[in-house]
Amino acid sequence: MSVRELTVSILPAAAMDVIEQFVVRGSISGTLVDRYVRRLGDYEVHVLVLEKYYMRSSNRASLTVTIDNLEGQTKVHAVASGGSEGMFLRFDWGAGNNFANSVESALGSYIVG
Repeated sequence: MSVRELTVSILPAAAMDVIEQFVVRGSISGTLVDRYVRRLGDYEVHVLVLEKYYMRSSNRASLTVTIDNLEGQTKVHAVASGGSEGMFLRFDWGAGNNFANSVESALGSYIVG
């Protein structure tokens, strides 16, 4: 499991679109599993669940991204999991880190903290 926490300079909806485009349209095996959005006034919470196949682990990894602006800034929390090979072996050959890093790569120019 790999976790990333970022603060970005764009609104939650824009951050969600950037990540989705990077993972789904930017790779052959990236897919959107689900998207969930809640809005209350100026506040938004977006949840993305993405999957991607990794040959190095012979498995599909999952990436769950939660984006909100509940504290005035847009916060991004990304968790990659499911990339390990086999039932008991939790070693994922770097698939989880790679998938979590894709959020940083997608939002690179918008990261403020």
